[in-house]
Amino acid sequence: MSFAERCGLQTRERQAACEHLLRQVQASGIELIRLGWCDLHGVVRGKTIVSSQLRQALSQGIGMVSTLLLKDSSDRTAFKVFEPGIEETLPGFAGASNLTLMPDPASWHVLPWTEKTGWLQCQPYLADGRIVPLDSRHVLQQAVQRLAERGWQMRCGLEIEFHIYRLKDPLHGQDLDPNRAAWPGPAPEVNLIHPGYNLLTEGWFDRAEEPLRIVQRTAQALGLPLISLEIELGPSQVEAVFDVSDVLTAADNMVLFRNATRQALRRAGYHATFMCRPPFEHIMSSGWHLHQSLCEARSGRHVFMRDAAAPGCGVRDARQVLSDVGASWLAGLLSHAPALTALCTSTSNGYGRFRPNAMAPQSMVWGRDNRGAMLRVIGTPGDSATRIENRLGEPAANPYLYMASQIHAGLDGVDAQLQAPPATENPYAPGPATIPTSLADAVQALQSDAALCQALGQPFVGYYSTLKLAEHQRMVQAEDVQEFHRREYFGRI
Repeated sequence: MSFAERCGLQTRERQAACEHLLRQVQASGIELIRLGWCDLHGVVRGKTIVSSQLRQALSQGIGMVSTLLLKDSSDRTAFKVFEPGIEETLPGFAGASNLTLMPDPASWHVLPWTEKTGWLQCQPYLADGRIVPLDSRHVLQQAVQRLAERGWQMRCGLEIEFHIYRLKDPLHGQDLDPNRAAWPGPAPEVNLIHPGYNLLTEGWFDRAEEPLRIVQRTAQALGLPLISLEIELGPSQVEAVFDVSDVLTAADNMVLFRNATRQALRRAGYHATFMCRPPFEHIMSSGWHLHQSLCEARSGRHVFMRDAAAPGCGVRDARQVLSDVGASWLAGLLSHAPALTALCTSTSNGYGRFRPNAMAPQSMVWGRDNRGAMLRVIGTPGDSATRIENRLGEPAANPYLYMASQIHAGLDGVDAQLQAPPATENPYAPGPATIPTSLADAVQALQSDAALCQALGQPFVGYYSTLKLAEHQRMVQAEDVQEFHRREYFGRI
């Protein structure tokens, strides 16, 4: 029996897809195939095989050390896998045992920035054929299943702010100096691609066109639904906007986009970072705005859209625009906002973004087309583009956990028939509860949220909390916090 059969993966459809892929690879002259897996921090890891080994990998998978799931953001293993009792906490991880990465033949891409190289997305399985329950993509798959049981699908559009810099010395930079190697290593030295503080100016786009062309061509070559590339307010800050897709595809696209963008730009002498706040004095924070809506799986009917405002609703009532389900979903996101923050803003670096009058949220409020609110409701009665935009996320967040958190919080609001408070007209006014101000506070909120703990599973919440609190603790103990952010995030995400 093959390992694919043991995992329950080897359906007739998958077998046909595998055979088609093998023929395609042979005909195209592909030499190397990267088997990629997204870790808890949103970083793609994996192994590279020669093309002659593809049939074996599709059938039997490829081994991966299990501690890759147990790393904090510095790549330190945060669990004691060689001590007694680890099997009780983390079954299948004792002794830094092997997991098996299983490739998905439907995820095939030919990488446009390198020669004769393909890419397959993988998920990890335990030796007995069970999918690793701590895998973040599996967490989203379980959330998607909750929606499917109700006949619903989630649709997501992505707005991703990030920074692109020009490397001062691509070949011999300080991050490549063996005498400066450390754990984590030094950040690269960079220059700006545009001076900033001139939002959406064509002149600044023209100055940044070379790296943005690389982003455009890479994204489109990978089949990603890119809509636009824009100049943001901060120095060297840009934004990419992607069209809507189903939630799992949107998460996969985000993983692929970040990974591809960093690699393609690096080869051309640029450095892209998806950290929220690059370690320079004059910057603007980057956010990741997640647009979300629901539709009926069979009919495609828009679940959030309301044909006409509910009777007696004022302009600040959510039911003026959203259906009863949509309004309760919105209320669920608000109700669980403190816990959601730990999954939407998942690095210590991201918490400097939550400040007033900065086009970023500070309080847990919603507004009608209000970019200062945490949740922005967009649309009018009868508008098929009606949606909720969550502005809580940072671009470094793990996409699977960000999106799974929305589903669980939204469904809790629907099941409890929660009612949203009136829309804010002044999102920075004192009074409403504020967003957690540190990763540790957000993790504590997650641990205290009974509904999310149940939905995600207490083992996953405990696992996630251990890794994120280790990250926070190292920042607190750092002699130079700015240097911590440089090494921990700027050079690595």
